[in-house]
Amino acid sequence: MFKISERRKWYIGFGICFLIILALLSLLHSYITISIFLGIILLVAVYDLLQKKHTILRNFPVLGHMRFILEFFRPEIQQYFVASNESERPFDRQTRTLVYQRAKGINDTLPFGTERNITYPGYEWALHSLSPAHPDDVDPRIQVGNKQCRQPYQSSRLNISAMSYGALSKHAIIALNKGAKMGNFCHNTGEGGLSEYHLQGGDLTLQIGTGYFGFRTPDGDFDPDKFARKANLEVVKMIEIKLSQGAKPAHGGVLPKSKLTPEIARIRDVPMDKDVLSPPSHSSFSTPEGLCHFIAQVRDLSNGKPVGFKLCLGRRTEFLSICKAMLKTGIYPDFITIDGAEGGTGAAPEEYVNHLGVPLEDAIAFVHNALVGCNIREHIRLIASGKTATGFDMVKRISLGADIINSARAMMLSLGCIQSKQCDRNTCPTGVATQNPRLYRALDVNDKAKRVYNFHKATMKSFSELVGAIGLKDPSDLSASRIMRRIDEQTVKSLDEVYQYIKPGCLIDGENIPEKYLKYWHQASAEKFS
Repeated sequence: MFKISERRKWYIGFGICFLIILALLSLLHSYITISIFLGIILLVAVYDLLQKKHTILRNFPVLGHMRFILEFFRPEIQQYFVASNESERPFDRQTRTLVYQRAKGINDTLPFGTERNITYPGYEWALHSLSPAHPDDVDPRIQVGNKQCRQPYQSSRLNISAMSYGALSKHAIIALNKGAKMGNFCHNTGEGGLSEYHLQGGDLTLQIGTGYFGFRTPDGDFDPDKFARKANLEVVKMIEIKLSQGAKPAHGGVLPKSKLTPEIARIRDVPMDKDVLSPPSHSSFSTPEGLCHFIAQVRDLSNGKPVGFKLCLGRRTEFLSICKAMLKTGIYPDFITIDGAEGGTGAAPEEYVNHLGVPLEDAIAFVHNALVGCNIREHIRLIASGKTATGFDMVKRISLGADIINSARAMMLSLGCIQSKQCDRNTCPTGVATQNPRLYRALDVNDKAKRVYNFHKATMKSFSELVGAIGLKDPSDLSASRIMRRIDEQTVKSLDEVYQYIKPGCLIDGENIPEKYLKYWHQASAEKFS
């Protein structure tokens, strides 16, 4: 059953009564109906004076309800009547409009010049070439899989980031996967398990979360046999071990048993009579070396498919500990997914959303530098995930050190999401982030799948055109020196000046290590995270 909130019930009831009374007044114009109307207002006033939950209603009976009514509609009022094209967060109106236009396959050009303030600090642009390459010559794919991998994957440069069934509706999951199949790109299952809704023919990255949903023992530990059966499905192309995520790093979760359905329990492989725990860390390993050995185990169970891990960067020492563990064990992941602190499609505590985790661009530069400094960058692809919606977003993140881009919220926008920010209430009006059949039933799977495909195709086209305009054919040749950022009205720097890039092998050679890396490197240990 899907419950209506008490406040919503009150507004609906109040509104219906008010409309009925207005209709009676307009029809009868009698003193009796006017008296009834005034009587109802009086009853509301008496109730407001006697209740003790809301001080504002006790001080301002009847009129105080206007405050709650306006507050209830504030997001819509702000979005449609107050916000400028660039003022909204996390995605401004101009960016959302661009995604909608590309998803619908309509003209996405911008008339009469830029609306951006190009003299404002933070403005960024790419340096174009007088000898541009043709967009058709730009390679849109890249191989994921090092020498320890037996089934490398030719990945698109843009893929669908992790979003679980349960967080999104089944219609949304089906549409995303069908769109991935049409466009030949990859769809990450999220940690909620591999459902039948993911199996529409699109390539999949199977995510292993801390709860091991879909392949767990009765005690909640990792079950190798159950995992192997799913990992060896033909549509599963890569495996991702989730350590943490941008929206709530180092935070677990609880799905109360009251919210469990038989279908979700079956997909997640959990009992119906207990709360479902998603711990903040893995039970299969507790050290950097343990992570490396788990990567090797998962790669073996999947018959050599690419295996990587996902994290939101926190303590730099701990990531360098993982690097030392790779060097010690000789086990390298095929990819590392970096989730920026600005990421997040679902719900998380306010403090975690706003004040925990390293922003994506800083994290990309650090992780890339760490791998280069250890001379192991060639073994590992970097996937960047966090607030990517345009071709320029892709160019910038790859210039900083990424190889591939994962996008979640932009893909949701292509499905029809309107950024109503109701993902945690089960009331998503577009049927994307809800389990309410009345709401997700209206999301037409085939139409939205085509829109996901259109958005990916148009964004990749934009990306290829930009890479060509910079004068390159291989996006891997992009570098931070090709992107400029305004620091203040008189100062402009390239991103390789903003983010200090280190020399290959310097961390293991011990020579010319930048000061800000030196102390972290000395503190790092392959045997422990902290």
